[in-house]
Amino acid sequence: MREAAFVKQRLEKWEAFDTMLSKKSAVNPDQLSAYFIELTDDLAYANTYYPSSNTTLYLNNLASRVHQKIYQNKREDRNRLVTFWKMELPLLFYQARKPLLYSFIIFALAVLIGAVSAAHDETFTRLILGDSYINMTLNNIAEGDPMRVYKDSKQADMFFAITFNNIRVSFYAFAMGILFSLGTGFILLQNGIMLGAFQYFFYEQGLLAESALTIWIHGTIEIASIIIAGGAGLVMGNSILFPGTYPRLLSFQRGARRGAKMVVGLVPLFIMAGFLESFVTRLTELPTIVKITIIGVSALLVVYYFVLYPRKVASHARNSEN
Repeated sequence: MREAAFVKQRLEKWEAFDTMLSKKSAVNPDQLSAYFIELTDDLAYANTYYPSSNTTLYLNNLASRVHQKIYQNKREDRNRLVTFWKMELPLLFYQARKPLLYSFIIFALAVLIGAVSAAHDETFTRLILGDSYINMTLNNIAEGDPMRVYKDSKQADMFFAITFNNIRVSFYAFAMGILFSLGTGFILLQNGIMLGAFQYFFYEQGLLAESALTIWIHGTIEIASIIIAGGAGLVMGNSILFPGTYPRLLSFQRGARRGAKMVVGLVPLFIMAGFLESFVTRLTELPTIVKITIIGVSALLVVYYFVLYPRKVASHARNSEN
């Protein structure tokens, strides 16, 4: 892109930013953080294509002023993590709302494919879940304890193993986005088909409700993590496929950085899912109302923080800008 076109496209935003910084009154730190992300992207682009221009010098000075404003006192330094979770991360999720929706749709379709395939091919479930797991579960069902698999390991060992596995799967779903989003799509399909076949297997055994009330105690957060990590992978992959006005390499760097932050934001979910599966899911005798409450609260938490709250933060940022 020619420098004149680049400046014309973004000048109004820079001038508004400059005006905001020139005010003597305190600036909203959340709003400042959101603007700073955009500004550093513009500066990186200018440094790449117009390294000696006045545009780059202007943006560099503007970025320096923002940096000083953000880190001018210790209190803001201490609140950096608060700002990340309260403002920066929700804004990233809002900006990535379409990739997150696509990730959910791919996963949901994969679940349907898994269930339908299992219904029409009696060997499909064994192919997906493995003979050893099917035989073990059938034996547990025959002995009257179909969910025994969640009771066989020590809680602490199980917690660390499950948390590590959740991190591995989610990071893999994100990292595979580098294959032009196709890799992430494959991981989502793989896990969705597995879930569909898994649930249909228990449906065949007449245990759909019992199995759902048990596995979704931890599965609500665990599956949400995979879908969100898939959305992060699509953010990175789409940045290669659709660079827009940015050079493809710079677009990829921006997409990878945003996707990585989204995955970091899943850390609390990894811990929560690991804890629930290790210490709560094994309590199969819990009253149904307690199980439903845990599942419902988990679902509300996911929907609020990753869907509703980002909309609220984005709306607040737009109103503050105006």
